[in-house]
Amino acid sequence: MIGFNSAQRFFLYRGAVDMRKSFDGLCGVVTAELDKPLTTGDVFIFVNKPRHSIKLLVWDRSGFVIYYKRLEQGTFELPAGGDAKSTVLRWDELVMILEGITLGFGEKKKRFTYPQQ
Repeated sequence: MIGFNSAQRFFLYRGAVDMRKSFDGLCGVVTAELDKPLTTGDVFIFVNKPRHSIKLLVWDRSGFVIYYKRLEQGTFELPAGGDAKSTVLRWDELVMILEGITLGFGEKKKRFTYPQQ
């Protein structure tokens, strides 16, 4: 599977994650902290403490896939989640987070752009 769709469920882990974690480490967070099954096709979203890196972990029928994005400028804005260990996101909310659009306001957050020549 390449890409995500609105039929999937998206779980944002509320804790800060060390981005050195890879497949096994992130799977450990899902099973130990979130108590969710790993092979359902659900997407698990992890963000580091400074909120400039994000990883998405998903099972795609034959193995795990990690999508990793690191911002050169700016931060990811996350929805308020209270004390819960995870927040369920809609597909459109995930897209807005990845594109830097302020949730609820539609404003674009600052992002790196190449200088004009």
